[in-house]
Amino acid sequence: MSSRLFLKAFSSALALVYTAVGAEPSDDLIAKGDALDQDFLAAQALQFYLPAEKLQPANVHVLVRIARQYRYLMADATTRDDKLRLGGIALDYSQRAAALAPRDAEAQLAIAISYGKMLPLMGTKEQIEAARHIKASVDRAIELDPNNDLAWHILGRWNRTLSDVSTLKRGLASFIYGKLPRTTTEEAVRCFERALDINPGRLMHYVELGRAYAQMGKTAEARRFLEKGLAMPNLEKDDPETKRRGQETLARLQ
Repeated sequence: MSSRLFLKAFSSALALVYTAVGAEPSDDLIAKGDALDQDFLAAQALQFYLPAEKLQPANVHVLVRIARQYRYLMADATTRDDKLRLGGIALDYSQRAAALAPRDAEAQLAIAISYGKMLPLMGTKEQIEAARHIKASVDRAIELDPNNDLAWHILGRWNRTLSDVSTLKRGLASFIYGKLPRTTTEEAVRCFERALDINPGRLMHYVELGRAYAQMGKTAEARRFLEKGLAMPNLEKDDPETKRRGQETLARLQ
């Protein structure tokens, strides 16, 4: 089934679900959504989270998790337009959560995650603007929770990506759209190492640290961390895609 037909069918099913579960207490709806969220069943989780949001529109927990489901649907979508549309919905929920909970690290970080998923699909101007939002969001999350490994990971990817922008592209972007921030791959390595120290059980930290070392030309270190991450079991929604990037980097190492 195409992603467009899937989304149409999902919307129709959701309308029926509202009638069936609308009378359930919101806590029960959230608990059922959380159980499905843990299994990455985004469409099914939304069938409980969205009615819960109607009952508790200021529930930050629900808003953050709805954003995550739309990012999961975005990952599974097959067209750029559908990906951007679903990413936009995720971003909207993330911004609502962040506005309601300025002291909640998870809510603040949701903005960075949503922008990060959309970044490869954007034009240059939009990418530069998104990069600024990602940095502000992740800095805020780390300020609120210095032990948030995902925040350090995202900051590492931000640093690695920005450090790899060519001088010519950076100059043109600065001239047309405004000055790009400067950073280094070494700073990216520091962030990934911090993420690993906090949570050594996430394969993404090993793979992205390995890719940062590869970017620096440190082949032995890159191979060590890439192979470690690739040997770990898939536990999160993005793990297969993370491994694909890691395998591509490993194949290029000399």
